[in-house]
Amino acid sequence: MAQKLLLDESLLLLFWSMNLGIHPSEKTMTHFKVLFALFVLLAVLPVKALDRTQIAGSAENVTPLLIGQGAPNSKLQTVDGDPVSLKALTLEKPTVLIFYRGGWCPYCNRQLAGLKDIEGKLDQLGYQIIAISPETPAQLQAQKLQTKFSVRLLADPDLEAISGFGIGFYVADETRSKYKSKWDINLTNDKTSGKAVLPAPAVFIVNTQGKIEFSYVNPDIKTRISPELLYQAAKLSL
Repeated sequence: MAQKLLLDESLLLLFWSMNLGIHPSEKTMTHFKVLFALFVLLAVLPVKALDRTQIAGSAENVTPLLIGQGAPNSKLQTVDGDPVSLKALTLEKPTVLIFYRGGWCPYCNRQLAGLKDIEGKLDQLGYQIIAISPETPAQLQAQKLQTKFSVRLLADPDLEAISGFGIGFYVADETRSKYKSKWDINLTNDKTSGKAVLPAPAVFIVNTQGKIEFSYVNPDIKTRISPELLYQAAKLSL
């Protein structure tokens, strides 16, 4: 904007001088040419905003959505394989949204189990708790049978929500092979690149207008937000 105003003033001065029969000096013309070139350059350069939906090269480089931004309307699946809209779910109640790696992850299971200490209090505040992983509905079904979570588990095998919230990252081929050979874990692949993808462990609080009120994202898989801190954040987000 400042460059445009400066160019407009220079143009006005140039035309005014010429109308009065005053020929601008070589220095003035050089100044004008430089300003004009700068204006053209700014006009043709593309304006690139940060695309937070790009899958990152590592957990440390994810670009999660920020507080105040809108949650994406991702299509997910229930444990029975039925399609469900994340937007439709968050319209019903304010939502504590948890992204976890999978039922095979001990740190994730510990985090979900810890929610038992606050789920009653969150329910009294009017919240629902939704946990999303890149696993398939069949894998979630097995997890549901093995545990007693009251948390609603949703599958994101197409990585819509994980990429939409900006928390997805590519897993190194060596790590992927290790998970498969050592623990028989099949990670979800990005359909475009064919590479394995996991979410950085994250928690978002989304209001019924679809806006993010709180977020916690940590690339360290061992570090999770404490249940009490999450409860306090939920109280303050109403």
